[in-house]
Amino acid sequence: MYDFLVNLVGNNIVAFFIAAALPLFLFILPYALLAVLAERKVSAHMQDRLGPMRTGYHGILQTVADILKLIQKEDLRASSTDKSLFNFAPYLVFMGSFAAFAVLPFSSFFIGSSIDVGLFYFLAISSLVVAGILMGGWSSNNKYSLLGAMRSVSQIISYEIPTAVVVLTMVMITGSLNLHTISDQQTAFFWNWNILGGTLPGIAKFLLIPLMLGAFIIIFISTLAEVNRTPFDIPEAESELVAGFFTEYSGMRFAMFFLAEYANMLAVSFLITILFFGGYHSPLGYLGNTLGVEWLVPIEQFFWFASKGLIFVLIQMWLRWTLPRLRVDQLMTVCWKYLIPYSIAILLLVGLVTLI
Repeated sequence: MYDFLVNLVGNNIVAFFIAAALPLFLFILPYALLAVLAERKVSAHMQDRLGPMRTGYHGILQTVADILKLIQKEDLRASSTDKSLFNFAPYLVFMGSFAAFAVLPFSSFFIGSSIDVGLFYFLAISSLVVAGILMGGWSSNNKYSLLGAMRSVSQIISYEIPTAVVVLTMVMITGSLNLHTISDQQTAFFWNWNILGGTLPGIAKFLLIPLMLGAFIIIFISTLAEVNRTPFDIPEAESELVAGFFTEYSGMRFAMFFLAEYANMLAVSFLITILFFGGYHSPLGYLGNTLGVEWLVPIEQFFWFASKGLIFVLIQMWLRWTLPRLRVDQLMTVCWKYLIPYSIAILLLVGLVTLI
């Protein structure tokens, strides 16, 4: 990817960064718009409704109309807010959400940055969201916003621990922090995916399967809490806190918080896909290799990577309209009494299995 961009734009550093970021930007923004519409349609059909139907065919343009409306809205701000922090918070959340995509390998050809510490970068840059949320809630000078921000920060920081332990477990198995390398190790067919024991030989592979299933469940629950999705959506609990940490926001700044949430959903779904489900690799080989058409393989890889990630996004939407919201004490109990001890136990057991 780097060599291709150098040949395309030469030594112009501005053109280089634009060429590197534009494809990703053109993918994430349409996804966010369609995800908002999908959320409304999924919830509607689960409740025997139709959802948006008036704008475009079956309401397909409803989200576009909503964004155009938000762009034209007056940017209101209460006089008691801390102006600089209040204005900067949505940008920080937006940057933290979208910068995480820079190290995700969408195919063997399109990788924003194939750095050796990609996993560490992903966890570190996504933590900017915590600072943005706290900044927005505190600077709003609103009790509901502050309470929502405090809930969100305590929740995200708590659930980052089991997430990090599971990530450390996967690093132990793969021997790499490079997300491209981790994806490539699961090549060929689905039985080489980490969820099925990866490429370890003999009995170690079969012993690893139940541990990998447990690790997958833990990281899925943890990332669900980190992106504030039901049943862990207490920072935005509408019945208690109006809208949580972005209660005082309006217009495009409100939209940035909203779009960042859906970008986070996709980012953690892609991370799970890379760690456990083969990344961009096909479960059954490539049609391009069979037909001798090499240029078709990266397109197939992008299709499989996007499909796996979007399936997890749809599962997150499904859970939102299925499960009730947890109380604060229940949320912390799940993390500190169950997920963290289980994740540490899995880490130790995986260490023993890899020694076999």
